[in-house]
Amino acid sequence: MAKRGGFPGGMPGNMNNLMKQAQRMQKQMEESQKELQEKSYTAAAGGGAVEVTISGKKEVTAVKLAEEVVDPDDIEMLQDLIMAAVNEAMRKADADSAAMMSKLTGGLGGGFPF
Repeated sequence: MAKRGGFPGGMPGNMNNLMKQAQRMQKQMEESQKELQEKSYTAAAGGGAVEVTISGKKEVTAVKLAEEVVDPDDIEMLQDLIMAAVNEAMRKADADSAAMMSKLTGGLGGGFPF
């Protein structure tokens, strides 16, 4: 005699639970992404001579330069410092995002075979 629903082991009940969990996780992810987008990340380079702030959307929102770093004869150094500060701010944002995703997925990661 077949079990109710035609699936051995009560598969439809388990499927409903999985769907509810997936919906809950999706809502948590959306809330977390919104929270991340509202954050800002600041990084400095050159001992604080250059400071860059980015939003959680990874848009540069502020650049602060110390007067002593603005040397018309050494533009390349200033460019390098700005680039280093922007890259560090991006790394901070990425690390925060990865930590939040790991918390939500319980460390599952993205290693699904499909």
